[in-house]
Amino acid sequence: MTDDRTVVITGAGRGLGLAMARRVGADGFRVVVAEVDEARGAEAAAELRTEGLDAHFVRCDVADPASVEELARAVADLGPLYGLVNSAALANGVGGKEFQDIDVEVWDRLMAVNARGPWLVAKALHPLFRTPGRIVNIASDAALYGSPRLAHYVASKGAVIALTRAMARELGEKGVTVNAVAPGLTEVEATETVPAERHALYRDNRAISRPQQPDDLVGLVSFLLSEESRYLTGQVIAVNGGFTMN
Repeated sequence: MTDDRTVVITGAGRGLGLAMARRVGADGFRVVVAEVDEARGAEAAAELRTEGLDAHFVRCDVADPASVEELARAVADLGPLYGLVNSAALANGVGGKEFQDIDVEVWDRLMAVNARGPWLVAKALHPLFRTPGRIVNIASDAALYGSPRLAHYVASKGAVIALTRAMARELGEKGVTVNAVAPGLTEVEATETVPAERHALYRDNRAISRPQQPDDLVGLVSFLLSEESRYLTGQVIAVNGGFTMN
C-alpha cells in the first residue's frame, strides 16, 4: 500500500534511475520520475503505474534553474516530500580524452548537469521536506578510483561526494540524512558506449567478476531511504563488486 510520502528521483526515465524508481515505488512510496526526456519519462511513469505503483512524471532539466523550480512546484502539489534521489547525470560517451584535450564547453556542460544539478534540485526541494527526510546522491566509483581519460566526469562526481558531506552537516539537526552511493560500471544504456578496455578493467579487478546490474544497487538505495538508516549520514558507499575497497 502506498503511503502519502513522496520520493523524487531525477534521471529516472531509464537505466539505473528507472530501476531505483521501481524499487522505491515497490517500497510503498509515491514516486516522481523527474526526467529531461519527456517521452522517455512519461513512458517510464506509465510503465510503473501498470505495475500498480504510484508514479508521476515531471519533466525536469536539472541544469536549468527555471525547470528545477517547476519541478518543485509540481512536487508541492503531491503532498509531503520525504526523499530525493539525485541520479540525473551525463555519462554517455563522455570519456576518451586526456584532461588537457577536453573542450571547455564540454567540461562546463557536464559540470552543469552532474555537479550543479544535484545542488539545484536539493536547493529547490529543501523547503518541501518534512522530517524525517532522506537525500541520496548518486556519485561514481570513478571519483574514488581516479579513472583516466575521464577527468571532467571524475571531477563532477567528486563534487557530488563533497556536496553530500557538506549537506549532511547542515541538514543533520533538521532531521534529513544525506548519503552518497558510488556505483561501479553498471550494465545500462548509458554505459553501452564505454570502451571495451574499461569493461575489461572492471571485470579483471573486481572481487566479484560478473557484470554489475542495476538490481545490485537498488537495495542499498532502499535502505538509505528507510527508517533503519536514520543514524547514517554523510557517508559514501561504493557498490562495485569490490573494484575499490575502503
